[in-house]
Amino acid sequence: MRFILDTHVWIWWIAEPERLSEQAVQMIEASENQVFISTASAWELSIKYSLGKIKLPSNIEDFFMFIFPKCGFTTIRVEFIHALKVASLPHHHNDPFDRLLIAQAQIEKMPIITADKKFSKYDIEIILAQ
Repeated sequence: MRFILDTHVWIWWIAEPERLSEQAVQMIEASENQVFISTASAWELSIKYSLGKIKLPSNIEDFFMFIFPKCGFTTIRVEFIHALKVASLPHHHNDPFDRLLIAQAQIEKMPIITADKKFSKYDIEIILAQ
């Protein structure tokens, strides 16, 4: 199975795995699954880190250079088609990063592991992280 991790789930996986449900942990750990991290999440983390709104287990550069590669996750890049899809999404959610993840999930036909229940208002499959 292929799926996308919401940004907060990605951070929990690295820094606070006890916050994740047993189902989420099993899915992320299963060798037959392919876990995707969006470049939108990297952008979101960089912004929130620079504003002091998020703490990481290391500085941002080390996080991306050393910690992220060890996770074994696949990067899903933001393409024009993903960005354009955001315009047609209903406004159930105002967070631009989450809206982009939702657009990617729709276009790529992948579920998202998230703790954000607002995601269920969209036409995507979600797997609750908690």
